[in-house]
Amino acid sequence: MTLHVVGGVYREYCVHPRWNAIFGSAGRAALAIATVDTPVVLQSYMNEEALQAMRDQGVWLKSFQANATAVPDMVGFTYLHDMAVPKIHNVPDQPFEPIAVTEDKVVRFGMLEGNSVVHAKWAVYDPQNEHASQPFHANGSTADHLALVLNNFEAGRMAGMAGEHPSRTAPALAQQQNAEVVVVKMGPEGAFVWTAQGTDQVPAYRTERVWKLGSGDCFVAHFANAWMHDGKSPRDAAEIASRATSYYCETQGFPSADTLATKNFPPVELSAQYRSGTRRRVYLAGPFFDLAQVWMVEQARNSLREMNLQVFSPYHDVGLGAASDVVVQDLRAIEECDLVLAITDGLDAGTVYEIGYARALNKPVVVYSERHKGESLKMMEGSGCTLCENYTTALYTTLWEAVKL
Repeated sequence: MTLHVVGGVYREYCVHPRWNAIFGSAGRAALAIATVDTPVVLQSYMNEEALQAMRDQGVWLKSFQANATAVPDMVGFTYLHDMAVPKIHNVPDQPFEPIAVTEDKVVRFGMLEGNSVVHAKWAVYDPQNEHASQPFHANGSTADHLALVLNNFEAGRMAGMAGEHPSRTAPALAQQQNAEVVVVKMGPEGAFVWTAQGTDQVPAYRTERVWKLGSGDCFVAHFANAWMHDGKSPRDAAEIASRATSYYCETQGFPSADTLATKNFPPVELSAQYRSGTRRRVYLAGPFFDLAQVWMVEQARNSLREMNLQVFSPYHDVGLGAASDVVVQDLRAIEECDLVLAITDGLDAGTVYEIGYARALNKPVVVYSERHKGESLKMMEGSGCTLCENYTTALYTTLWEAVKL
């Protein structure tokens, strides 16, 4: 039976890594579902350019159809990098009239430029708004069987229980919104799946590369397809969604049904200490002699802290000074930290020394370098460091190394 996907179709532009495409949450989800050969109809606010882009991308997918509610312009997102907070363009001053969808099986995403009123037998809902999430039924939408899919922050805010574990927020959301399934995405801990019959924890999977933009859309798409179309249990549907999302993060592409059946990724390892609440401390090594270098250190520090890691940054926590003032403090911090993320594009002597010192202490080291490969990084590679050529991949690799300690 056909799945109907309603939500945003937006232009996405990322400065680095370079990305310029028209997808949005609903566009991406609909194409992901069509790639596993499930009939799907996309419904969204679209101007002519957006509609043509969707049809062009789905031209080889016999099971894909795109229908537009015509609007004059397209909302756009501009990212400096795929972990950055985007700048948002062309949001209308007044929301458009809601899109009405009455179908058996519907995937609904929250939108910026309007809303959708859904009447369905089966529905999966992702509110897509961390700060002002609207409950599924708030606009008159109805569903006989409803599943909510949110991240941990959204779940806490929407349930009125910010900071609480999904074991508390998920049943509260289920009661508030009459949902029979609540899936809460928890980063390295995977996904928490709640039903009235019990709870399950589905692992996250580790990849060689991480492309973050749109990964949540793929999770929702594959969960919805497995649960509503294939009849999988919520736990099994979330497992499929987690694996499919890993494929997307590594390749920026959508897996086919055959790929999903055969492609395996290693689960993210979680230590007993991490499970009990221990948060590891990262030593952030890198030069800070000009604005670009300071900006990079600032970005990395903020990103790691947003991942719920503790961070020691020599620039922030010790500062500039004579060797007699700073070296002892920096080396002591390496000894006290659990692992190191080293930014090495400058091949700065101090950073290289810090890497060697950490490896001599058998500390895990993740090396982030876009400019240098091969001979320049031979000592790092040969001493057991993990080398990453991409910023987001370096951050996630650091996180995955931290949670298994």
